[in-house]
Amino acid sequence: MNKKTMDIPVEKNKCYSMLVDDLGNAGEGIGKIDGFTVFVEGALPQEEIEVLIVKVKKSFAYGKLQKIIKVSPERVIPPCEVATKCGGCQLQHLSYQEQLQYKTKKVKDALQKIAKIESIDVLPTLGMKDYWRYRNKVQFPVGNDCKIGFYGKRSHRIIDTEKCFLQHEISDTILAIIRTFLKEYSISIYDETTHKGLLRHILIKVGFSTGQIMVCLVINGKKFPHKEILIQRLQSIKGMTSIVLNYNTEKTNVILGKQNQVLWGKECIIDTIGELEFEISPLSFFQVNPVQTKNLYQKALDFAQLSGNEIVLDLYCGIGTMSLFFAQKAKYVVGIEIVKEAILDAKKNAKRNQISNVEFLQGAAEDVIPMLYKKGLQADVVVLDPPRKGCDENVVHTILKINPQKIVYVSCDPATMARDIKLLENYEIKIVQPVDMFPHSSHVETIVLIQKKTS
Repeated sequence: MNKKTMDIPVEKNKCYSMLVDDLGNAGEGIGKIDGFTVFVEGALPQEEIEVLIVKVKKSFAYGKLQKIIKVSPERVIPPCEVATKCGGCQLQHLSYQEQLQYKTKKVKDALQKIAKIESIDVLPTLGMKDYWRYRNKVQFPVGNDCKIGFYGKRSHRIIDTEKCFLQHEISDTILAIIRTFLKEYSISIYDETTHKGLLRHILIKVGFSTGQIMVCLVINGKKFPHKEILIQRLQSIKGMTSIVLNYNTEKTNVILGKQNQVLWGKECIIDTIGELEFEISPLSFFQVNPVQTKNLYQKALDFAQLSGNEIVLDLYCGIGTMSLFFAQKAKYVVGIEIVKEAILDAKKNAKRNQISNVEFLQGAAEDVIPMLYKKGLQADVVVLDPPRKGCDENVVHTILKINPQKIVYVSCDPATMARDIKLLENYEIKIVQPVDMFPHSSHVETIVLIQKKTS
C-alpha cells in the first residue's frame, strides 16, 4: 500500500459509522470519517448513520446509506412510493420548513464562497402554503412495457409512476387513459438505443387559472395509429383544450421536435400571471410553478422600484412574461431571447394584453447587447433571467458599459449567479430573496437587486 492510499481513511465496499453535519448542493448528506469528506444520498444533518463506501476520490468519497442509527427530528415519510428511486425529487424526506432553511443557506454560501462577499444578508426563502401538486407542466418519457414516469437517479431507466405528487392531479388521470390505450392497441414505444419505435414522450400542460389542458404526444414518425380513439377518450376530461402531435425523428436527448400537428382543439392554452394572460404552445417555456411565479415577478418588480420613466432591458426574456410584467410600470421595455418561437409568442402575448411599450428582439444576448450598445442603447434597469449556466461573460461586460442604475438578477442556480455577480464591478448587492419555485427538490430560485455603488 503506497502513501497516497494510506492517507485516505476509507476503502471502497467497506462500511463505516458517520455523523452527518450538512447537506450538499444536490441535497445529499455530508459528513466526515477521520476528517475525510463523504457524500451520502438520503442522509440528513444530525443523523448518525452506517454508510457503505461505493466510490473513493482523491479528496472525498461517495457512500450508500445502509442504516440510520440516530434519526434527524426533521426527517419525514415521503408520500410518494418511488421518491427514493425517482430522480425528480431530492428532499421529500426532509420537513418543508427545513427545506426552506437549506435553500436560504445554499444561496448565502454561494455568494460568500464564489462571489467572495464576506458578509451578506439573505432573506428567508419565500415558501409555499400548498407545496404539493404545484407544477403546471410534466414531460414523461415512455419505455418498454408501457412504463411511464421519470428517469431514475443518474440513469435513463424509467421509474414507472402512476401518480406524481408534484404534478397537477389531472396528469394522473391523463396518464391512466394513455397507458390503457397504449396496451390495448399495442402502440410501439421508442427505444433510444435502436432509434426504433413510435411514442417517445408525453407532455402535459395545465393552465392553473383557466383550467385549460394540453396533451402533446412526442413521436418518432409522422402517423399515430388509432388516434381518433385516444382523442375521444381524452376529450372526456373536463378542461381538455388541445391535443397535439410533436414530431421528433432525430437521434437526440432533446425531448421536443420543431414541428407540431394539432389533432384536436386549439394550438395553445391560456394561463395567467397576475392580471396578464399568456398563450402557451407545446414549445413555449412557461414557469412551471404559477403560484410562485406571480410572487417571484412581483418581488422583482417591487425591488426595481420603477417610477414610470425607466427604460428596461430584459435579457433571456422567453415568451415575454417578465417583460410584460415590467412594462406595466416602466416607460419602455426591450426583451431579448434566442429562441425564435419564444419571440413570436412574446409578441402575441403583448398584443393579447394590449401592451405597446415593449419591443422583442430575437438573438443570443451576447450578440444582440453589444449591437444595441453600439447603436446608443441606454437602460436604467437591466433584468437578467438566464438559463442554469448563467450569463455569457460578454453579456456582463456589455451591461457594465451600458451602466444601468439597477440590475435585477433572477437566477435558478446560485453558483452561476454568484460567479456573474462577482464580475459586476462598481455594483453592490442590496437585497437577496430566495424563492422556493421547486419544493422537494434541491433547486432554488433567487432574486437579487444590484445597484451602482455611491461614490
